[in-house]
Amino acid sequence: MKPVAIFTHAAHEGPGFFATFLSEHSIPSVLFDTRNLASLPSSALDFSGIVLMGGPMSVNDDLPFIAPLLNLIQQAMAADIPLLGHCLGAQLMAKASGAQVSKNPLKEIGWAAVTVTDNEVARHWFAEIESFNAFHWHGETWDAPAGASHILASKHCHNQAYAMGKHLALQCHIEMTADMVRDWCEQGADELREASSSPAVQQADDMQVNLILHCFFLHKVARQLYGQWIKGLL
Repeated sequence: MKPVAIFTHAAHEGPGFFATFLSEHSIPSVLFDTRNLASLPSSALDFSGIVLMGGPMSVNDDLPFIAPLLNLIQQAMAADIPLLGHCLGAQLMAKASGAQVSKNPLKEIGWAAVTVTDNEVARHWFAEIESFNAFHWHGETWDAPAGASHILASKHCHNQAYAMGKHLALQCHIEMTADMVRDWCEQGADELREASSSPAVQQADDMQVNLILHCFFLHKVARQLYGQWIKGLL
């Protein structure tokens, strides 16, 4: 099997539990840091799947990695190579598909419930799961691309996930580990202070209450979604 390509955009936003899942299933992977522009591959055809992690930047920023990554996503779509996007990754997928990415009415940070959409595509991905507590850290949202099915929503952000054939885009983070949550709370301390009055933002202490249990249940959801996604690998 060709390896799965994983793209990261910030030192503290790695693949987390997704890397664990791939290892458990003996699926090879290769990690690319988009901050190292010269290291980025030019062809999607070298990979069985492409995974895009999160980052603090916007897809609408004038950053050197945006254009080549959008091109790689479009190549994958044309070749039916499965794409999996987390947060910024989902926004990159939406933009590459011609959809708009814009500010969400509220910044959404911390643990919050998401509800699975009542349609056949959502059932395919989530099986019997109807709702769960997801981890969030974003200020933007996307419009679902033409032909995509909406499959997940939260109180403060309607577009939490969409699916399109083999491709899955998640605004929320299902890849989180306890160490990642703690790290993000440290890295984002200033952002949390600035957004402390928002009803959609949890503070660091609240995010870390029952953290191991939160991650345990999140990983059950992640196993379901990742398990469906790897079925499409070439």
